[in-house]
Amino acid sequence: MFLKDLLRPSTIAHAHCDLPCGVYDPEQARIEAESCYKIIEKYSASNDEQFKIRAIAIKEERAELAKHHIDVLWSDYFKPEHTQKYPEIQELCWKAAKQCSKVKASLDIGDARSLLEMIDKIADIWTKAGGPQATRVQKAAAARA
Repeated sequence: MFLKDLLRPSTIAHAHCDLPCGVYDPEQARIEAESCYKIIEKYSASNDEQFKIRAIAIKEERAELAKHHIDVLWSDYFKPEHTQKYPEIQELCWKAAKQCSKVKASLDIGDARSLLEMIDKIADIWTKAGGPQATRVQKAAAARA
């Protein structure tokens, strides 16, 4: 038996940051979705083929990250009590994850705009469900007020 086998953990936990920190915020998904939106704008305005190739690769990466952040909210933050009070969150997260895949495969700015709108709806429910208070550290300026 090797030393690395002895030191390998017997139980492995997975979370959005590989530690169940309890920090969740739809803003992470929104920033990635905004990147997709802006990349599509820049792609459409460019005639540089090398730029366009890079833009597509980066947009696909950002769309996948947006999907990841939505999936984390859906599976890790939203609990049964949230889905009972806000039953639309299940379908909304599912559709938003599907929309991320659509943005990943598309250069249609409308697809990116739709994703942003879905994320904003998720954020509204997250806020109503107490997300900012339950999962975020209060900013220093707000703490002093």
